[in-house]
Amino acid sequence: MDRVEGRGDVDAHEAEAWVVATVPMVGHLELVQAEPWASVFRATLETGIVWFKACAPHQAFEVPLTASLSARWPATVADVLAYDIHRGWLLMADAGEPLRNLGNPPERWLEVVPAYAHLQIGETEHAPDHLDAGVPDLRPGRLPERYGELLGAGLPLEPAETAALGFHQRFSSLCVALEDHGLGATVQHDDLHMNNVYVKAGALRVLDWGDASISHPFFSLFETFRFLTEVNRLDPGDPWFGRLRDAYLGPWGHGNTEAFDTALRIAGFSRAIAGLDQRDALPEPERPPYDEWLASILRVAMRTATATR
Repeated sequence: MDRVEGRGDVDAHEAEAWVVATVPMVGHLELVQAEPWASVFRATLETGIVWFKACAPHQAFEVPLTASLSARWPATVADVLAYDIHRGWLLMADAGEPLRNLGNPPERWLEVVPAYAHLQIGETEHAPDHLDAGVPDLRPGRLPERYGELLGAGLPLEPAETAALGFHQRFSSLCVALEDHGLGATVQHDDLHMNNVYVKAGALRVLDWGDASISHPFFSLFETFRFLTEVNRLDPGDPWFGRLRDAYLGPWGHGNTEAFDTALRIAGFSRAIAGLDQRDALPEPERPPYDEWLASILRVAMRTATATR
């Protein structure tokens, strides 16, 4: 049978028949993005477009996670029109354009982060179900035992940078302090930046939950802040970071600023640890550029761990 260009295990006839069973597609699926972890296709309708996503087996958790979040948080997550857990397929309504196209304006994040916080608060009770569905477990208590994997991963770091990673005991203490603060683990997007928040008719929605885990909620703004620093060129002391922190923490109640700062000191390392799992699923020839990305995340993590108070 013909294959849809992209991930080799996506059958064209089967995938298109599945899409047509839900929406009146015109023509064929069009590949938009192909990655080892998923492929995304555009499906054209007479009235617009929808999106078909085929997740790799090691990313299959994204399907039930996205479907459940969409059902419970329709104003915050893209509409899921159909899904198939066993085949790793999602069919989603169009959510507009990414914040990237608008220049990643910080003021729009003032709208995103409190809505996202409410989602996290509401999902705390569903965390065990998400874990059962295969969402990775990166709760702070598990991170110290995995920290050593970063040292043994052979990432392209300078000797001085590798030496700077040798603060395992301090890292463990930070994880304990964060757990002692008392907030329960919940869904943590781990890729919350301008490429994964979309706007349509004024509505902002969070997409692409393939990097999500069950972890400390406050880790989420590490990537948000990283993109505002690297793309928008905001200085680390820019008032926007305080404004966004406060907007995010508002739904959580008072007394969480210290825990937020502690979480930021850990979050980059958690992001890199999660990346090791993705790395293991990559073909060997595709690992060098991915390793460069992981090393860059660790550099930001080390700077943040030193700078955040």
